[in-house]
Amino acid sequence: MGKTNLKLFMWVGLLSCSIRPGLAQQGGSDCIKANAKSCGECIQAGPNCGWCTNPNFLQEGEPTSARCDDLAALKTKGFPSDEIEDPRGSQDIRKNKEVTNRSKGTAEKLTPEEITQVQPQQLILKLRSGEPQTFSLKFKRAEDYPIDLYYLMDLSYSMKDDLENVKSLGTALMREMKKITSDFRIGFGSFVEKTVMPYISTTPAKLRNPCTGDQNCTSPFSYKNVLNLTSKGNQFNDLVSKQHISGNLDSPEGGFDAIMQVAVCGTQIGWRNVTRLLVFSTDSGFHFAGDGKLGGIVLPNDGKCHLENNMYTMSHYYDYPSIAHLVQKLSENNIKTIFAVTEEFQAVYKELKNLIPKSAVGTLSANSSNVIQLIIDAYNSLSSEVILENSKLPKGVTISYKSYCKNSVNGTGENGRKCSNISIGDEVQFEISVTANECPKKGQNETIKIKPLGFTEEVEINLQFICECQCQNKGTPDSPLCHGGNGTYECGACRCNDGRIGRLCECSTDEVNSEDMDAFCRRENSTEICSNNGECVCGQCVCKKRENTNEIYSGKYCECDNFNCDRSNGLICGGNGICKCRVCECFSNSTGSACECSLNTTSCMASNGQICNGRGICECGSCNCTDAKFQGPTCELCQTCLGVCAEHKDCVQCRAFDKGDKKDTCSQECAHFNMTKVENRDKLPQPGQPDPLSHCKEKDVDDCWFYFTYSVNANNDATVHVVETPECPTGPDIIPIVAGVVAGIVLIGLALLLIWKLLMIIHDRREFAKFEKEKMNAKWDTGENPIYKSAVTTVVNPKYEGK
Repeated sequence: MGKTNLKLFMWVGLLSCSIRPGLAQQGGSDCIKANAKSCGECIQAGPNCGWCTNPNFLQEGEPTSARCDDLAALKTKGFPSDEIEDPRGSQDIRKNKEVTNRSKGTAEKLTPEEITQVQPQQLILKLRSGEPQTFSLKFKRAEDYPIDLYYLMDLSYSMKDDLENVKSLGTALMREMKKITSDFRIGFGSFVEKTVMPYISTTPAKLRNPCTGDQNCTSPFSYKNVLNLTSKGNQFNDLVSKQHISGNLDSPEGGFDAIMQVAVCGTQIGWRNVTRLLVFSTDSGFHFAGDGKLGGIVLPNDGKCHLENNMYTMSHYYDYPSIAHLVQKLSENNIKTIFAVTEEFQAVYKELKNLIPKSAVGTLSANSSNVIQLIIDAYNSLSSEVILENSKLPKGVTISYKSYCKNSVNGTGENGRKCSNISIGDEVQFEISVTANECPKKGQNETIKIKPLGFTEEVEINLQFICECQCQNKGTPDSPLCHGGNGTYECGACRCNDGRIGRLCECSTDEVNSEDMDAFCRRENSTEICSNNGECVCGQCVCKKRENTNEIYSGKYCECDNFNCDRSNGLICGGNGICKCRVCECFSNSTGSACECSLNTTSCMASNGQICNGRGICECGSCNCTDAKFQGPTCELCQTCLGVCAEHKDCVQCRAFDKGDKKDTCSQECAHFNMTKVENRDKLPQPGQPDPLSHCKEKDVDDCWFYFTYSVNANNDATVHVVETPECPTGPDIIPIVAGVVAGIVLIGLALLLIWKLLMIIHDRREFAKFEKEKMNAKWDTGENPIYKSAVTTVVNPKYEGK
């Protein structure tokens, strides 16, 4: 219970620190939530956390954990940087040998140990929690880099014709590989199967010769190291030519046993710290972990070397290795694997390739005649890609990669680990960030290694964790400042011994909840402990924590809070101030109980440039008119006033021009203002001066316009500025007017005549057109006149026959 109360005390007490809301960044919240009791705990809370060492930092009622806050918040409180503990991480490169630059065939001969492809080689990183340390790693594929190649061949009966072609492989492959490197070595090994049933026949005759008919085959075996790595190609040919085919019963072979031994038996095989290639040649599938149960073998493969006289002697005792086990051992020993398999098993080994980093698959012809070209192509493919891998990371440590490859190709995430299409002599870079998210329990240093997969070179990184502040080294154990030696005084605060609590370690955990302590937590004349807003711990109030972390109780008796102040527009203190102990402290541009009143007088500015027209007071951004006759938002409206201009028109006229209604009484009635004459209107005072100002334009008795300004200063003294020359209208010129009228009448008459004539012409033309139309439509009768009688009468003789 005591520990729980202490935790609550430290947490809520820290929140009682009076800083302006919003000034601390979000990181400050993380620092506060850490409830750090020491500087070391504080700096582990995050990279933005700092610890104030000033002895006078804490206010009354604040816990020690209030010293831990966001750096920006601490600086806002006015504390200098030398009083804030903020250790930063760093990096120290201890070994930084430049990558090797040389060409194949040069006179310079270097041992493999003298060739450098990775830079740097060793560095120290000092890590602070949450703060990444980033460094660059350079990789350059060296020219003429030595190569060790081990040819591991399946010698089951189905590979008989392949063996004949491999017998001459040594010199031919040596010749081709010399085009790539001048330092090349080759070795040879073979495998068949575990020497137990049901993988082989265990009858004596079959153990001597597992083949049928007249075939002369060697006894079955699991794995045999025929030739250690050597630079003598002829020796390879001689030893391989002496090899004989063997046989087994099932189709899958025991190749995984052989690969494991080749990987872990580096001394017997003769591997150097150079490029290591393992060529695995077969025309069958493979057994893997678990298949050994068929032969009664249940012990998992131990991943150790068991070669005696170049023969694997524990095949009957250990099961086949798993794929994951092989991957581990091949990676540990930097071996790149090339699977040279027939077309029939391409799909199987391509799936296997996806599980084994830095491996390749090539299609082997039926008699292995293309094996040399297959090896060269696979080597070029494997060497053209660099993939970075790191050793197991300590708990809480993360690592990220970013690659800068050829042709401006960049990668992040998993792609940041690798670069492809790298030729000999090409240089690429990686940006590596290491971040510690927590300190190790014992704070001890850790070492990790990063290396290109399949290469022996590596970068060794020593991780040193910043878990304590430098000021803790200067601490005083059992200091009298910590209540008579009940704690260590360090970094401006007490770190209490076990069983002691309180800011000065003044309380024992046994007396935390005693009734005597409660009396110190009551206000005068009050029965409430901590104002019912907290709990009494060690004679001090621990204020409650609210669900909203921005709302806090504070004060010696938790009598204050920052959320019960007056509101305006739905916001505490109108958003224009800070709520402190239930009272708004307004910002410089606001006032009022809820900071609702703006001190900005722009809205009170009248059209004459005066605040409230000089007739009122600007309060909360609006005018409070002090002259009862004036109203409106800027005290410019006066319903009963004649107006300043009309009121003083006669006096200005009599004093400036000696005329008007008050000409005879001017000296008695118009002496209440000072008058100044100016040449023209541009020289009259303009709006914006401190005194109220009115611009006027009035007519005098002669109907002339005169201009003046009227202003009253703070002493109520009136001043008039008047233009010395009125603007009088000139009389009309009669002759131009009469001439204009006569000319107008004449022109109007002519215009009317022209219009009449035009209308008559149009009328006549229409009548003539109508006549012509009727003429065209007329029809005349061409028959005889009914009253006409011809003078000739014709009589016909009825008797006349026409003779």
